[in-house]
Amino acid sequence: MMVLFLCHALIIKQHLDTVKIIQYNLDSVKINRKVVMENYDQEKQLIVETAQLLTHKGYLMATGGNLSVRIPGKNALAVTPSNVDYLTMTAEDICVLDFDMTHIEGKLKPSVEASMHAAIYAVRPDVNAIVHTHQVYASALTLMKAPIPALFDEQARFLGRSVEIIPYAPSGTGMLKNTVAKHVRNHHNAYMMQNHGALLFGHDMQRAVHNVEILEKCSLAFLIALCSERKISKIPLAIREIAFSKLRKDQKKAENGLQPTGGE
Repeated sequence: MMVLFLCHALIIKQHLDTVKIIQYNLDSVKINRKVVMENYDQEKQLIVETAQLLTHKGYLMATGGNLSVRIPGKNALAVTPSNVDYLTMTAEDICVLDFDMTHIEGKLKPSVEASMHAAIYAVRPDVNAIVHTHQVYASALTLMKAPIPALFDEQARFLGRSVEIIPYAPSGTGMLKNTVAKHVRNHHNAYMMQNHGALLFGHDMQRAVHNVEILEKCSLAFLIALCSERKISKIPLAIREIAFSKLRKDQKKAENGLQPTGGE
């Protein structure tokens, strides 16, 4: 009898231990799930605040354009939703997708150009933030098919050797995604999309916004200079290359997960 009693006691103890392990695992899943759900809050809020800042500055209008940030350590991005006014947008409206466009978070439809953003991140590991605007002066140059040569030191330092025109492709199409991915491999941080708008990149969102403003300054100056019908002066080739080499150093740091420290 004593042996039988001990056997029953041992079985009950093992059962209770198993229940505790299962409960522990369930609690761990709940905790991990909570952490995952909270992981993207910072990226979402950053996009909302940046979109509203750019709207107040006049670079974004109504629902035109889109913004995204790369999710660190994942093949994923947080991107603005489709057809939502920037001034009423909230963090809950932001969509989180993987690079295959599978939804991770967000109830709204993502921007029709989300796949273009994913394609850029795939070919540009130095880019962690993308801003697509319909800013007026850069957009005007796209209608003229007028790329901006190296006019200013800060342009070459932060945007690249020039601001090129990406050939026209319809918005939100695979053709646009493929055309853009093909043309952004030259390590520039600013492009103009023919009959469409502008694309700005940065190792973080602060730099991407900085580049939006530099592009508009350069675009306005270039448009005014073109109206004069006089020869337009460019910075010396050596200065352009020195400035661009500093940009490349920043980009290589970003590719390796380091924070670039370069300024002027």
